[in-house]
Amino acid sequence: MIYILVALEQELNVMLDRTKYRVSYTGVGKINAAIAAVEACLQPDCERVINYGTAGALNPTIIGDLIQIGRVYQRDMDARPMVELGYTPFERDSGPIDICESKYTLSTGDNFVKSIPDLVSDAVDMEAYAIAKVCKVFGKPFECYKYLSDFADENAAQHWNENVANGAEKFLEIL
Repeated sequence: MIYILVALEQELNVMLDRTKYRVSYTGVGKINAAIAAVEACLQPDCERVINYGTAGALNPTIIGDLIQIGRVYQRDMDARPMVELGYTPFERDSGPIDICESKYTLSTGDNFVKSIPDLVSDAVDMEAYAIAKVCKVFGKPFECYKYLSDFADENAAQHWNENVANGAEKFLEIL
């Protein structure tokens, strides 16, 4: 079974083949995403986890695109000067997580980004790093796809509301 983790129902409100896929709506943020990822990874039939959802674009060339994420960072883990931004202190296997060969990067944090953050990436979200970390710990294959619904700027909330459902069809094409 492939577990598809999506923050909100309005991002992916479709029926999928229930013999192949199980969709879980995690809620917003890293803690909610981590809980859902643990629940998925503990299922005996979990073969793979996919995170799909919207993201804010920091790279202006990808707005309105569906991209596969190659590397994910934890944007809001800031324990400087003890460790670099994005690294967890006193944790051996900390920092960015490589997912696949895609050139696109994503940084995750529990905040709605309205300007370029200190940890720069192609896009920003609020769930993917937590899911990637859980999958890494449990040894489950992980994929991550993000639809760039908005620029991460002062108009992000309005544009996200207008575009939140626009990537669903593109995501279904890759399944």
